[in-house]
Amino acid sequence: MTAVAVLGTGLMGAGMARSLARAGLETTVWNRTKEKALPLREEGIAVADEPRSAVAGADVVVTMLFDADSVEAVMRQVLDDMPDRAVWAQCATVGLDAAERLAELAGEHGVAYVDSPVLGTRAPAEKGELTVLAGGPSSARERVAPVFDAIGSRTVWVGEKPGSGHRLKLVANAWVLSVTGATAQSVGLAERFGIDPRMFLEAISGGPLDCAYAQMKGEAMIRHDFAPSFSLGGAIKDSALIGDAATSAGSDGSLMRALHACFESAVRGGDAANEDMAAVVRAFT
Repeated sequence: MTAVAVLGTGLMGAGMARSLARAGLETTVWNRTKEKALPLREEGIAVADEPRSAVAGADVVVTMLFDADSVEAVMRQVLDDMPDRAVWAQCATVGLDAAERLAELAGEHGVAYVDSPVLGTRAPAEKGELTVLAGGPSSARERVAPVFDAIGSRTVWVGEKPGSGHRLKLVANAWVLSVTGATAQSVGLAERFGIDPRMFLEAISGGPLDCAYAQMKGEAMIRHDFAPSFSLGGAIKDSALIGDAATSAGSDGSLMRALHACFESAVRGGDAANEDMAAVVRAFT
């Protein structure tokens, strides 16, 4: 049986851990705030007190922490404690520079590293229906396959170089954030015009302009239902990463920078950064 350690049990990590356990993999989790991980113990998933004990005996270590700094800080503590032939599957969205830096860190400790960000939000994570965008050595593919099969409905191997998976993830997230921002603008503009914004969703429904994601996020915006699936904080982080990566690649990152400003303006105090990114509609109303 494949043993897996999941480091980070936030919106995505908790669902991924449940999918791994449901598939019959021996699953141990760790979270910086232990109380957030404890509900998983009630579901039969082991909860470690510290990251070192989480990775002990693991065949695959999955990181699903918020950003590059948190991933690096935790992994520096545990890389020397990982068993021989264990693989580090780095699933958090951290950006191209960090993906390559983390790969170098793994290499310094002799640990196989697979850059494997995922497409999908909270519900697909809970259902094991994510899409894994993987980049890493072919020698590691067989070892991570049971994990990727458990958390996702499919795995797309992009290449063998560090950052390969991340390049496709940033391309895809550029589309996701753009659709969300454009939908928010149309919903907000309809409200400003005194038009029922549902008429906008009905107008595009079923035609070539329709998009299931726009319908879902648009309805959430109209209802002001911002229960988190993909947080505003995550959208702020990812739009900045995409903008920087686009500029580095010689592409125009101005659209992502504009979206970044919209997502930031939607955070109006309190716990708003933890709300769903559909709350970006506040920037347009």
